Amino acid sequence: MDDLILFRLFGFLPVNVISLLDILVVTLVIYRLLLLIRGMRAAQMLVGLFLLATVALAARWLEMSALAYLLEQVQSILLILLVILFQPELRRMLVVIGQSPILNWFYKAEPSRVIDEVVNGAVQLADRGYGALIVISREAGLGSIIESGVPLNASVSADLLTTIFTPRSPLHDQAVVIQGEALVAARCTLPLAEEVEDQRLGTRHRAALGVSQETDAVTIVVSEETQTVSITVGGGLVRGLDARELKQRLSELLSPREAVAGRPVLADDD
Repeated sequence: MDDLILFRLFGFLPVNVISLLDILVVTLVIYRLLLLIRGMRAAQMLVGLFLLATVALAARWLEMSALAYLLEQVQSILLILLVILFQPELRRMLVVIGQSPILNWFYKAEPSRVIDEVVNGAVQLADRGYGALIVISREAGLGSIIESGVPLNASVSADLLTTIFTPRSPLHDQAVVIQGEALVAARCTLPLAEEVEDQRLGTRHRAALGVSQETDAVTIVVSEETQTVSITVGGGLVRGLDARELKQRLSELLSPREAVAGRPVLADDD
């Protein structure tokens, strides 16, 4: 192993290729975890657990025997507590790992059924003159938005979207949120964009722009006044999309390659 040493940090700490790879992997795991729980209530729990660990280390260092003993007893159930508290985030992390572009070298992913259902649902809603807000999450957490709505956890379908946004439905107000293959919640409250270039934009478009400015989510807006379909992401808005254009945009935005590249900003085609 001495032959693999690249240099010695501070003159005595050996650093080799394996140690650099180790640090890189740990950094990547922590970064992805923080990215997944951003905006969710679990982030606050993680801060609390970090403070608890800090207090435990300080108690040992300061030789506070009683406090150190109490925290040692808590450690026996800490692993189970972590699994319970972060179960949704751990599940999402496994999904993200499974969608990694590296794994796509070994198998060819099938076209997403969700995109077809969302496109068909948006077209049906536009044809009937029903307004709609459909938020599709990518990497950033939407926990606070999901928690503001009514949980559904239903399979995504065009008929379900049309039913939810029918004016007589109790869930038609505000937005639905889609994560992966599931429609997780309806009647969710979105943040409104405070500054918009077009002052004629209605509440739905402002809400879509608001969530696109704060997260990397993709949002489809169906206007009941003009019966047109729009899409927002990264603070940008494109209006007047037909079914083919909407499917093309969603396929590009929701592909694993685009997710890794970062947040694209849409330019208005008008």
